[in-house]
Amino acid sequence: MKSTRTTVLVIAAAVIVAVAAFAQGMHRHGGPGGGFEHMLGFYSDYLDLSSAQQDQIKAIMQKEKPALEPLMQQMKQFHSQMNQLDQSGAFDEAKVRAVATQQSQTMIELAVQHARIKSEMLQVLTPDQKTKFAQLQAKHEQRMQNHMQAPEPPSD
Repeated sequence: MKSTRTTVLVIAAAVIVAVAAFAQGMHRHGGPGGGFEHMLGFYSDYLDLSSAQQDQIKAIMQKEKPALEPLMQQMKQFHSQMNQLDQSGAFDEAKVRAVATQQSQTMIELAVQHARIKSEMLQVLTPDQKTKFAQLQAKHEQRMQNHMQAPEPPSD
């Protein structure tokens, strides 16, 4: 049960990070769109994407961006609401559950969007590029699982 819950949390976190980078860009990488441009640059180098493939992927993201932006805005609002609840001093389980329930629905929508985008992007890749991408994802998943494993308790 613990490993299933950990896997779900890792996937949810990865989805949010990836979609956020695509939708809004990571400011440390050059402002709006910078996160996507940075990621595209990495994948372009790693997978040896042609300029036509890069253009196709950019077009996919431009098409999907209007659906992603409101979801990312909702996630920001939920984060802010949770912070306010945390800082209120008194724990109100009903309010926390309400925000968490809304947040989970938004996360589901983000996961669906992410899967749609990934599927569209994979259609742009050659079979060799798909294989390299799958290998990269497997390495990333293994690193995430290693990171999420509980450390051994110190021995006395």
